Amino acid sequence: MFLTKSIQIKQINYFKNKKIITSFFKLNMSSIPTRLSEQQRTQALSTLNNWSLVEGRDAIKKRFVFSDFKSAFGFMTMVAMEAEQHQHHPEWFNVYNKLEITLTTHDCSGLSEKDILLASKIDSFFTNFSS
Repeated sequence: MFLTKSIQIKQINYFKNKKIITSFFKLNMSSIPTRLSEQQRTQALSTLNNWSLVEGRDAIKKRFVFSDFKSAFGFMTMVAMEAEQHQHHPEWFNVYNKLEITLTTHDCSGLSEKDILLASKIDSFFTNFSS
C-alpha cells in the first residue's frame, strides 16, 4: 500500500448472525489527500477484489449483489457509518438487491489512497457480511 503519511490502526466491532466480528485496518490520517500516480493506481487496483476504473473519470467502482433489499441496505448502512467516521463518502446507486459503489476523492479531483483504503475496507465488510 501507499501508507506514506501518519497511520492509525483502527478496530471495528459489529454484529453478524449474533456473533461479534472484529476487523483491524490501517487508516491514513493525513488531511490533504494526493492523487495516485498511474503506477500507484495500477498497483493498488491489483490488491483489490474486482474493483475497476470508471471510464472517463479518475475513480474506481464495484458492483455488489445481495440476496434481497434488506441485506443490500444493511451493507450500505455499515459502509455509511465507516465512511462518515472518516469523512470520505462513496457515490452509490442501489436498486433492490444490487449496489454499485464508486470511489473518488473530490479534494484532489481523483483517485487517492483514501479510496483504496475505503475500497479495501468495503471488501472486508462484504467478505464478512456474505459469509
